[in-house]
Amino acid sequence: MKETISRLEERFEQVRRRSGLVIAPLVFLAVWYAPLPDLSEPAHALAALASLVVVLWLTEALPLYITGLLVPVMLVVLGVAGPAKAFAPFADPIMFLFIGAFVLARSIQIHGLDRRFAYAVLTHRLVGGNPSRIMFAYGAVCLVVSMWISNTATTAMMFPIGLAIISMLYSREGDRSRERYATGIMLICAFGASIGGLATPVGTPTNLIGIGFIERQTGYHMPFFTWMSLALPIVIAMFLFLFFYLNATCGLRSENVAGLEAMLRREKERLGPLSAGERNTLLAFGITVVLWVLPGVFALTLGDDHPVTAGYNKRLPESVAALIGAVLLFFLPTDRVKGEYTMSLRRAVEIDWGVLALYGGGITLGQMVFETRLAETLGMRLSGVIPSDGVGLTAAASVIAVVTSELTSNVSSANMIVPLVIVLAKHAGVQAAIAATMASSLGFMLPISTPTNAIVYSSGYVPLTRMMRHGIVLDIAGFLIIVIGLSLML
Repeated sequence: MKETISRLEERFEQVRRRSGLVIAPLVFLAVWYAPLPDLSEPAHALAALASLVVVLWLTEALPLYITGLLVPVMLVVLGVAGPAKAFAPFADPIMFLFIGAFVLARSIQIHGLDRRFAYAVLTHRLVGGNPSRIMFAYGAVCLVVSMWISNTATTAMMFPIGLAIISMLYSREGDRSRERYATGIMLICAFGASIGGLATPVGTPTNLIGIGFIERQTGYHMPFFTWMSLALPIVIAMFLFLFFYLNATCGLRSENVAGLEAMLRREKERLGPLSAGERNTLLAFGITVVLWVLPGVFALTLGDDHPVTAGYNKRLPESVAALIGAVLLFFLPTDRVKGEYTMSLRRAVEIDWGVLALYGGGITLGQMVFETRLAETLGMRLSGVIPSDGVGLTAAASVIAVVTSELTSNVSSANMIVPLVIVLAKHAGVQAAIAATMASSLGFMLPISTPTNAIVYSSGYVPLTRMMRHGIVLDIAGFLIIVIGLSLML
């Protein structure tokens, strides 16, 4: 029953990418030569560049990180900004939060700490061989792991475990209920990982991109603990909806599946005892999480204005905490005799550097939109079309972000939508920007929407029509949960 991405979908992707190479320059020239008397010369040039970049991001005609690097280069070439200003955002503190978090996540993957956690949950006595409990536990593991490492890496790690669970169910060919259950297992893996990425600032690059724009353009600093206090209730609500929905539409009615629990226990036993690398990674990661959470604890107990809270935030911001944990990995030995350590430079450089280039370009473009007053002009023109305050703006921002994330990558969606929301916002700026950031991760309908979707689609257990049908339900539910949740909490 296995199927791969169809030729029609592959053809669509080729046309989309190739068309961008033609459309992007044409859009650039159209804006460049358009009469826009209310814009200054730098703002006019920036408008042309922004149009070029948006088309390239939507069509992915160039790799996203190449487009990100193109932004500061073109800003200098077009005379919009000098080299120092154009490249300054690439040294933003959030860049180093990215690096520290990526190195920690890489160590978790290398030493198998994520896999050990997965099997520990799936073999718990409360799970047993019950299909519904296995689906819940499997999805919950995907969700929790993706809070700390990338959604794509989480799905790639959990994907073989899901296939092993499915293989135990296909002892009887042609069982339609088991085919539906296989679809449910695959979808809760991909969708659960995407939802889990919302829970922490480091769960997905989209979050850090949104947080960076909010801090730079509104002056509102969002600590790690504050983001989690807003996102975690939304994540829990979305995951519970996802589980009950998939269990109702794809679940098995049998009490348990013979041999499934034993198979999972065998896989767990193969992992053996906790290795030195796992212990060291757990220590470094634990220290980092404590450093991330402490500011929130101080703020709750002592208040935001207390000298201890202010001093801690000044001396140990999230970026420094992430680097402390990452650097520890290079000092904690795994084999003193051989001189081997938990992390090596060779392994560390394997992190996703492309995201840093994309983020740097995105935040550079967003900053210059405000500095050239292009944002002010754009806001005035759109103020009569899109609500500029309250729940209306939050809902509009979420809808735009969801639709955009279905057509292009989540990080591209955040780079395009969050600055636009901040431009339009008045009193609801932070709320709407957070909503747009979260909604940018809700691309559930198509295999091309996110890599997590593409991974499970490749299994052949998720026909396109089922992914679209279940995906649109979760898109709508996620939109409602985000808008209502943030409206109640902020």
